[in-house]
Amino acid sequence: MERETSDGSFQGPDPFLWVIPLVLTGLGILIISSTTSYRSLSIYGNPFVFGLRQFQFLGIGLIAMLVAYMIPLRWTQKGTASLWVIALALTWLSLVPAFSHTAGGASRWIRLGPLTFQPLELLILASVAHLANRLTNEPLSSRRAFGRALLLFSVAVVPLLFQPDLGGALLLGFLCMGLYVNRYGWFYPLIGGAGLCLVGGLLVTFEKYRMRRIWAFLDPWKDPRDSGFQVIQGLVAFANGGFWGVGLGKGLQKLHYLPASHTDFIFSVLAEELGFPGTALVLLLFAFWAFRVKQLTCCQEGEFSSLFSWGLAISILLPMTINLGGVTKLLPLTGMPLPFLSYGGSSLVSMWIKVGLLLRLSRETKGEKAFEGL
Repeated sequence: MERETSDGSFQGPDPFLWVIPLVLTGLGILIISSTTSYRSLSIYGNPFVFGLRQFQFLGIGLIAMLVAYMIPLRWTQKGTASLWVIALALTWLSLVPAFSHTAGGASRWIRLGPLTFQPLELLILASVAHLANRLTNEPLSSRRAFGRALLLFSVAVVPLLFQPDLGGALLLGFLCMGLYVNRYGWFYPLIGGAGLCLVGGLLVTFEKYRMRRIWAFLDPWKDPRDSGFQVIQGLVAFANGGFWGVGLGKGLQKLHYLPASHTDFIFSVLAEELGFPGTALVLLLFAFWAFRVKQLTCCQEGEFSSLFSWGLAISILLPMTINLGGVTKLLPLTGMPLPFLSYGGSSLVSMWIKVGLLLRLSRETKGEKAFEGL
């Protein structure tokens, strides 16, 4: 796809912004189909039920990407406040028993007939867009800008704490700080980050299941049959795979050894079946995609478009980092899905909407010298 014209401008969006996520999603569908085949066959009589569902979610996500791509950036900027209010209202709606769907003791989903979705994904997207607009629509001192970021976070985090979803609350907090840092520096975010960690630590100590996750992170072998079981089995999957992996469809974790093998721990299953080549491929694809988005962010002319593209990037890359840190025992488990690969419609569709918005930003960018020669 030729992008550079004779006058130095570029035609069309950067193809890597959507090709790489498509490859990751396709790989995710393969691993989901593999790790759920035994369960699907025993329950539904079809080993590919979950893989086919994820393929359907991909179709919806691609349509959502095209819709987001067709919306002019100026329309997006004008509608950030309305989008944020709608997302916040839906997040509160997940706490209403008539609409709420509860799983694992948390009310994080909204049920509409046979469909369920997690409003957190929309709240993350809306918060990134609205905060980027609020920080760029008028000149602000660093203190006032930090006050706006803190206010948006404080209002949006309340329903997440009631669900409860501490991982989502921390993700939202770090995203707000990430947007502020990109424009105003580290001074206030370091203070706010210390306070956020302190409050998060207090919230962890108040709930036994959160403390169990911390102890499982520090020493999973102390309780290998209960709190440490999932962490240990995730590491066992890495060990089983070795360097080359056992082969696609030949992993043992599908036999109910690893809980959440098709959602939070899909990277462990990938490591078991495809080994180091498979995990290295995923990491390299994410790294190259991040590089392309960084180039896109650097060549944005408008303040909003630059900050918005940065916010979209970290809203994908930060959950990736948290997920990979959890499954490799570098961070405590948070239940964060791996973008584009983990099973789930809400996460996948929201990720593709972000890709569509990045493609729109790429299309509207002129004179993208950063892409020259790449």
